[in-house]
Amino acid sequence: MNRRRVNVRMPAIGGQGAVTAAHIIATAADYEGYYAVSNPFFGAEKRMAPAESYARIGLEPIYDRGEVVYPDVIMVFHPQVITMGKSYTMPFYSGIKRKGLIIINSEEDLLEEHDKEYLDSLDVKVLNFSATKFAMEVAGTELATNMAMLGAFFGATQLVGKEAIEEGIKARFLKKFVASGGTASLDSAIERKFKKKLELIEKNIATANAAYDFAQKWAQEQGLEPFLAKPQKVSG
Repeated sequence: MNRRRVNVRMPAIGGQGAVTAAHIIATAADYEGYYAVSNPFFGAEKRMAPAESYARIGLEPIYDRGEVVYPDVIMVFHPQVITMGKSYTMPFYSGIKRKGLIIINSEEDLLEEHDKEYLDSLDVKVLNFSATKFAMEVAGTELATNMAMLGAFFGATQLVGKEAIEEGIKARFLKKFVASGGTASLDSAIERKFKKKLELIEKNIATANAAYDFAQKWAQEQGLEPFLAKPQKVSG
C-alpha cells in the first residue's frame, strides 16, 4: 500500500502521557527525516477523564492540524476507552482506514464480534499489547506506559529505528537542561536533578525498546510491511 502519510489517533485517559507520546513520536519521525507534527485535544482536564492526542507523519510537508478523523493507526492507551466509551470518537475505531492498525493496551480481547467483523472487512490488524505491564516490568512504574505504547507503534509500523526513538525521548526530557555553559555550570541541586532525569530517561528508553522488539516480531508474523517508504529529505 503506497501511503504518503500516516495519521495517528491516540484515545487515552487523563494522566497517561498521551500528549508526551505524540510529541516524542513526531520528534523521532522528524529525526528520521520525515515531516511530522503532533497536537493534543482536551475536554475536562483531569485525571481519568477522556483525553486524545494526534500525530501526523509524512513524506511531504504537513499543514493541517486538529483532530485526526481518518486515522491509519489508532493507539488505545487504556481499556476504558473501549469498555466504558471514554473516547471523543465512538466507536473508538471510527474512521479507521483500510489496512490500518490498532494497538490496544490490554492483554484481553476487548472487541465484540461485530467490531472484529468490521475491522476484518477493512483488513485492519489489531495488536493487543499490555503496555502497562511492560512499563511495570522494565521501568518499575506504570507512568512509562506511554513509552511502551510509542515503542510498540514504531515496532509495528517500522517508520523509525531505535536510535530515532532514543533521540525523541532525550529531546523531550532533557530540553530543560540544555544551556550554553553546559552541565559544568549547574549548581549541585540542578546536577542532582539532572542525574535523576538521566536515570528516568534510561528506563523510558529501555521500556520503549522492549515494546519495539515485541511489536516488530508481531508485525513480522502478521506479514505487515513498513507503513511508509523511507524519506528522501535530510533531517536538519
